[in-house]
Amino acid sequence: MSASADSPLLAVRDLVVEFVSRRGRVRALDGVSFELGRGEILGVVGESGAGKSLTGSAVIGLTEPPGRIAGGSIALDGQRIDALPESQLRRIRGKRIGAIFQDPLTSLNPLYTVGQQLVETIRTHLPLDAAAARERAIGLLRDTGIPAPEARIDQYPHQFSGGMRQRVVIALALAAEPELVIADEPTTALDVSIQAQVIGLLKRLARERGVAVLLITHDMGVIAETCDRVAVMYAGRVVEVGPVREVIHAPAHPYTAGLMAAIPRLDAVGGDERLAQIDGTMPRPGAWPTGCSFHPRCPHAQPRCAEGERPTLRAVGSTEAACWLAPIVALTEAAA
Repeated sequence: MSASADSPLLAVRDLVVEFVSRRGRVRALDGVSFELGRGEILGVVGESGAGKSLTGSAVIGLTEPPGRIAGGSIALDGQRIDALPESQLRRIRGKRIGAIFQDPLTSLNPLYTVGQQLVETIRTHLPLDAAAARERAIGLLRDTGIPAPEARIDQYPHQFSGGMRQRVVIALALAAEPELVIADEPTTALDVSIQAQVIGLLKRLARERGVAVLLITHDMGVIAETCDRVAVMYAGRVVEVGPVREVIHAPAHPYTAGLMAAIPRLDAVGGDERLAQIDGTMPRPGAWPTGCSFHPRCPHAQPRCAEGERPTLRAVGSTEAACWLAPIVALTEAAA
């Protein structure tokens, strides 16, 4: 049964993902929680190894063995999908949830034309005959900015540039009119002009079609330009979540503040100001420090941060942060 219009389209609660081997269990996601509304773009950002892509894979049901969902829940429009049989999940994936991955070559079959791949996807999920599916495929290519779609629909992936292939992947993700799109690093390796076009397309999807977008990226610039809200991940957890403007301009978690300080400033170009950095590296899954996982790298760390349980998200102004000292950190960063 569908949830009400006011409820989130996607609700992830205390999601735990583990990898099981002969050496034991390694927890890679440890209680990830967030919500995503219809027509909203939520950015997920963090360093490599934070768990961003793994979160997207879990939502779409593509966690590969030896990885498995070991706890929590994933609900789409009020219906739990994390424990569905693969046959049912396959019908949801592609029809109600679309996916855009970083490398379009992994999503496109080089042996078939882009039109054949689009038509097959459309006919799998929508009650259309071959002619109507082809017309829809041409329209999708046109909507995603492919020039002369009537001719290019019969070309193979290798005949498209990298940016054009990514547009084809976006068209594939939209083929069955999904409610949710998972976009994992969709602008990486694209030049700046193509990045801007892809960002514009994602924003138009959310605004005009009400599609919810989960945008996974390491680029805070893309987050700032594209998203309504942002979830910052560190060591398998969301450590801060809130409206993009507030998180960027008044970060409440010291890790978020470190990410923001590491972004080059245009007004500092040519000056003597050194680029800030976060000392140390992301801890590996299975080797997370006790207490707050960020405390070995945190300039504000206190004895409490290294002891006992990991802090959970709590309200700090208009955002939420998983930090014992979040109000103090927010005030310190605002004054800096």
